[in-house]
Amino acid sequence: MTRSPDPIETARAQWQRIHPELDTSTLDVVGRVLRAAAVLRQRLDATLLDEGVNRSEFDLLCALRRNAEPVTPGRLNSLMLASGAATTKRIQQLAERGLLERVPDEHDRRSARVGLTEQGRRLIDRAFARNLEAERGVLSPLGNRQRTAIARGLAELLRSLEGTSGSALTGR
Repeated sequence: MTRSPDPIETARAQWQRIHPELDTSTLDVVGRVLRAAAVLRQRLDATLLDEGVNRSEFDLLCALRRNAEPVTPGRLNSLMLASGAATTKRIQQLAERGLLERVPDEHDRRSARVGLTEQGRRLIDRAFARNLEAERGVLSPLGNRQRTAIARGLAELLRSLEGTSGSALTGR
């Protein structure tokens, strides 16, 4: 049975016709990682929207849920690899919706820490479980060996890109 080329194979062939002197082999990995990320985000974001949150809000709520204590906005920035302005805006929006609250810092009264409300905790627990279920669904065509091989390869790529011995936690 002949399989049809995927969009990356098609793009490589097209570039090869235009610029045969260029080595387009990096598209095999980078192109597929970027395309897979876009497709995954599109499919998984639909699940989050059903819960009333977008990906950025989900990531922020997950970062708070993983921490036992409220954290500073600066700490949230580092957990999420987000800018201060973006984090501040999300904190404000989620606080207005009753999903998180600002609590005075015990050690520095000039600053506040951010923590989940009970409503926020319930929402993120439900949204996280649904997101994991959706992730299992999109990965279901792959066998355990394939998933393990992909996970190892991506972990190595991230270590290389981030210049660390372990990958950073961003969303979860």
